[in-house]
Amino acid sequence: MKIKSADFIMSNSDVAKCPKEPLPEYAFIGRSNVGKSSLINMLTNRKSLAKTSGRPGKTQLINHFKINGNWFLVDLPGYGYARVSKKSKKTFQKYITNYFEQRRQLVCSFVLVDIRHKPQKIDMDFMEWLGENGIPFCIVFTKADKLKPVMIENNVSAYLEELLEGAWEEAPKYFITSSSKGIGREELLRFIDEINSGFFEENAK
Repeated sequence: MKIKSADFIMSNSDVAKCPKEPLPEYAFIGRSNVGKSSLINMLTNRKSLAKTSGRPGKTQLINHFKINGNWFLVDLPGYGYARVSKKSKKTFQKYITNYFEQRRQLVCSFVLVDIRHKPQKIDMDFMEWLGENGIPFCIVFTKADKLKPVMIENNVSAYLEELLEGAWEEAPKYFITSSSKGIGREELLRFIDEINSGFFEENAK
């Protein structure tokens, strides 16, 4: 897939106000400071489509970007640590769950995980919640440029093993990425393109 256009559409905290167009939607979410904004900019080949920040918790709204005029990329607030008040954190964490429970256009979620770290309970809990609610998702391992290939393989294997020791019968599909090196870009976009093709074929019947 070639990204010909990537346009910011809206930011809000009310799922009912999200775009009404019946276009396939892909949500990107992860712990604060996992490299989500950098990944979105890398995927869309835009330097500052999503706002990057050294301060965790920068994204605090549901941000919709229309890609190539026919699908939406959604940048969601990070869960976990964020330098905001408890009241504010409680508010935007609630509309994260509202989004996943109510958004009919959502076809797949990408849960971002820093490949350098061992499985974190908050990530495992969130993926379990997605699974329990029947929300399709893939894992996107970020910051692969920070590790040597053998460590990448070891860390991914350990992560998948822990998933399979839990409630999962089979591990979710996953991607290995690096925003600074462009690793995983083509694979992710190809996956989105394949889902889009099926979506539009089904809706054309």
